[in-house]
Amino acid sequence: DSARGPQLVKIYLLNAGIVVTVAGVLTGWFPATLVGAVLVGAMLAWHAVALLLLIRQAQRVRALDGEEPALHAQSVWFLVASSALLPVGAGFGAALAYGQTDSTQAGFLLAHQAMNLLGFLGLAAAGVLTVMYPNLIGMDATGARRRADARSGRRRGARRYRRAGPRVRRVVAAAGCALYLAGWVVVAGPLLRGAVSHPPTGFAAASITAAMLWLLGSLLSLTIVLATGPMTPDRATLMTVPFLAGFAAQLLFGVMSHLLPTLMGGGPAVVGAGVDKMNRWWVWRLVVVNVGLLLFLLPLASWMRVGVSAIVMLAFVLFLPIMVTSAKASMAGRRAVMSGKAPAEYTPAPQHRGLQATAALACLALVAAVTSGIGGAGLGSADVSAGVTATGNTTEVQVQMVGMRFVPDRISVPAGDRLVLTVTNSDDQVHDLVLSSGHDSGRIGSGQTATVEVGVVGTDIDGWCSIVGHRQQGMVLNITADGASGGGAGVHDHGSGGAPAVDLAIAPGDDFVARDPVLAPAPGGTTHRYTFEVTEVPGDYAVGAPQTMWTYNGRPMGPTLRGRLGDVFEITLVNNGAMGHSIDFHAGTVGPDEPMRTIEPGEQLVYRFRAEHTGIWLYHCATAPNMPAAMCTAIGAVVIDPPSLAPVDAEYLVVQSDVYLGDGEVDADKVTAATPDLVVFNGFADQYVHRPLHAKVGDRIRIWVLDAGPAENISFHVVGSQFDTVYKEGAYLLRPGDPDRGGAQVLDLAVAQGGFVEMEFLEPGTYTFLNHRMFDAERGAKGKIVVE
Repeated sequence: DSARGPQLVKIYLLNAGIVVTVAGVLTGWFPATLVGAVLVGAMLAWHAVALLLLIRQAQRVRALDGEEPALHAQSVWFLVASSALLPVGAGFGAALAYGQTDSTQAGFLLAHQAMNLLGFLGLAAAGVLTVMYPNLIGMDATGARRRADARSGRRRGARRYRRAGPRVRRVVAAAGCALYLAGWVVVAGPLLRGAVSHPPTGFAAASITAAMLWLLGSLLSLTIVLATGPMTPDRATLMTVPFLAGFAAQLLFGVMSHLLPTLMGGGPAVVGAGVDKMNRWWVWRLVVVNVGLLLFLLPLASWMRVGVSAIVMLAFVLFLPIMVTSAKASMAGRRAVMSGKAPAEYTPAPQHRGLQATAALACLALVAAVTSGIGGAGLGSADVSAGVTATGNTTEVQVQMVGMRFVPDRISVPAGDRLVLTVTNSDDQVHDLVLSSGHDSGRIGSGQTATVEVGVVGTDIDGWCSIVGHRQQGMVLNITADGASGGGAGVHDHGSGGAPAVDLAIAPGDDFVARDPVLAPAPGGTTHRYTFEVTEVPGDYAVGAPQTMWTYNGRPMGPTLRGRLGDVFEITLVNNGAMGHSIDFHAGTVGPDEPMRTIEPGEQLVYRFRAEHTGIWLYHCATAPNMPAAMCTAIGAVVIDPPSLAPVDAEYLVVQSDVYLGDGEVDADKVTAATPDLVVFNGFADQYVHRPLHAKVGDRIRIWVLDAGPAENISFHVVGSQFDTVYKEGAYLLRPGDPDRGGAQVLDLAVAQGGFVEMEFLEPGTYTFLNHRMFDAERGAKGKIVVE
């Protein structure tokens, strides 16, 4: 009781540190993240010291009283080591929040996970389970005391990893993981042998058993991953789901299922009632979680992964209402005990384990069937047998994806044979294989393999990679049915077509919000940090022109960056899309190999540059061969103010880009032919016609203009006004005070050029600004300024 006050202070400060850390990460403000991480680490270090002092004091008292050392004293040492490692993990997490180069980021990410999941959680679990688990399954606890070697192995592995240099980091990390695995084998071996002789009969013991098996399997897999491949973020996070969902979540729910009714107390009958509620449909939940996680790790189509993830999450979430009903049953039992009406013992409800297991497998099968249908995996595919008699033979072909080619790119199949394609992506970016019959491999990441079962083949079939630009680069596959009758008419695809018809006379609805064209002043400070998340999202370029867009931060034009000469910009690029992406800042003068490289889904990099010159600069995705298509939406502007920039009443930004409409996504054939359907300002056709800009007579207005392309040039003009200031590509072409009173009517820019114009409105009216290449203006490159 005398320690209760400091313990509460510790808890309050720990939670405050967690809140500050989360707030810092969400807002991208590193100082807050650092302060929160330090506070969390300090509280856990305090906790480790407190435990250390407590166990030594307890042992001294027992020795003075002539008693034997505490039976479970060594378990507490696991908790001391656990608490001591979290501050190290918090430090790695703070380093992650600061942002690093890609390879360094991968190392910190793995270290962060190792210290928090394996060190903090894993060591605590080992200490608790050696005490709890034997009692939980009715096993003699004497066989579960062999722990000292495990603790030694873990701590050596952690120290060696921290001291490892860049060249040996991978090998040393694998060795440390293997040592840690050996420690857990020593701890879990007796417990799992006990589970064989005393099979779990409830959710708590079964969930903890499954958690230990997932941990051992995940550690073995992680050791292999670390020993066989480079240290990259995608490889560093391969085992995140097994560790978090398979081990950590199941361990947590299993321990809570045991502790909650037990700690409620009230006698065997009350505890039994609470435990019985905790065991509701426990076999169903256990089977769904563990079989579902195994399915999730397979190379399933995306919709199937979503469906499996959803049902696994449902099984986890069901713990919450079950916990509530258990607590209610325990409270009711306690009231019955207090009133003298409690039964002497509790009779558990029948469990029907076989029925639950069957129901769980049926639910998983149903989810897999429904989601595979949604994703088109084998449903709705054309019959390619063409009436040919099946031979009963199967032709299996290995297909490699290498350098924008399928190898082989021509396959001959005896007519009537069943065709199975095993497709392996040996390239460094995401691909897929789509057949004109409707069969689809789904997106295949680098190093991954998918199987496409085409069925009995009786006609020729076309195949290609559907990622924009890849087909145009020659990534096609031809399947020929040898001996087929009918001249091999085949199942062919003749291009996407299907582009929606767009009527720019249709005004958007009242809920339409135009992109704000106002250019905000440069922020204070000399270092500017941003996070750009790459996503592929549905959007509209005009009313009735929906398309899938490749975006930075979810909009068809990324954030506008602004600064001054000498400012440093640090951008963390996170690829949460379905294919490889990159970023190229024209405002930076950097070696392009690292910061402009393509990163695959799930990866990230940090791009830093210093503003060496003033002007307005383009940034865009630079991943070949998608770059022209990506430049329709994955674009943005960086404005570096010239020191001589004069104040004005308002500043606006106009970025022109081309739109190539296809059947749901950009039409790469139109991009190649440079025939856009729309030409838009700031991502939406004619948006400033329907949502005009506003000014007053006598206002001086500055409009920054950037041509993002990828094909159309711009001749920027404001109808009814003239420019007395023209700035193009880093130089003034015209400024006020010219003795000849010169003026300009357009600012002409080629693709990737930029500048600004200034003007004053002398009379009220509605002024149209547009691309004076009139066919582009009629395709959406215009807007209005209402002057009052």
